[in-house]
Amino acid sequence: MSHTTAGAAPAARPTRVQLLVTCLVDSLFPDVGFSVVNVLERLGIAVEVPVGQTCCGQPAFNAGSFDDARAMARHLVDVFDRGDVPVVIPSGSCGDMVIHQAPALLADDPAYAERARQLAARTYEFTAFLVDVLGVSDVGAVGHQRIAYHPACHGLRGLGLERQPGVLLDAVAGIERCPLDEEATCCGFGGLFSVKMSDISGSLLSRKIACIERSGADTVVATDVSCLMHIAGGLHRKGSPVRVKHLAEVLAVREPR
Repeated sequence: MSHTTAGAAPAARPTRVQLLVTCLVDSLFPDVGFSVVNVLERLGIAVEVPVGQTCCGQPAFNAGSFDDARAMARHLVDVFDRGDVPVVIPSGSCGDMVIHQAPALLADDPAYAERARQLAARTYEFTAFLVDVLGVSDVGAVGHQRIAYHPACHGLRGLGLERQPGVLLDAVAGIERCPLDEEATCCGFGGLFSVKMSDISGSLLSRKIACIERSGADTVVATDVSCLMHIAGGLHRKGSPVRVKHLAEVLAVREPR
């Protein structure tokens, strides 16, 4: 399967998007959602948040509960069925679910197969939307942190987000980028993996934490709050002062006027 962020960029610059908030952002990290809206509105994009949205179905899909995942995928298609309005997601894992897995799950559904493909073609992970669709690298953000960037697995491997987050971080005035050893190595979360294979997950997390501590960073940035939640837990248990931030939270900060 193609590892792409979505289909071809729209012919005209979008002026409106629909935000798929994601379960973890909605329930545990609402500031990430507000930061996404802040950045998009700053760039002149009107943001709609469909009220009926629920889970994209990824946990059920990963657990092998494919009938449940199909039901959630159908609901997703119904909620975000707004013609050519792009859908933006602040998560590579949920983005991969909508862009790649939902069309595959519904491929034999005569009522939903084509609609799922059309939704996938206009769905973008947040950083991919900024860089690839809007053509933006500098959103006017400022900061004072020493930042290590952790590429979340689904974004990196599932959606090919190899350059977009770095392009945006490099344009943030005042921050210092700290190289992270083994940066592309999984942090160990992996959703249900961290529960079912906790020993392996814990080992991967310990290795990631050690790399973070060696980097000299005071802030770890990623594009998935699931990875950040996992990393934050490891840092907290070690008594580390290093903080975690979603990239949208970094991009939302501007100098006070």
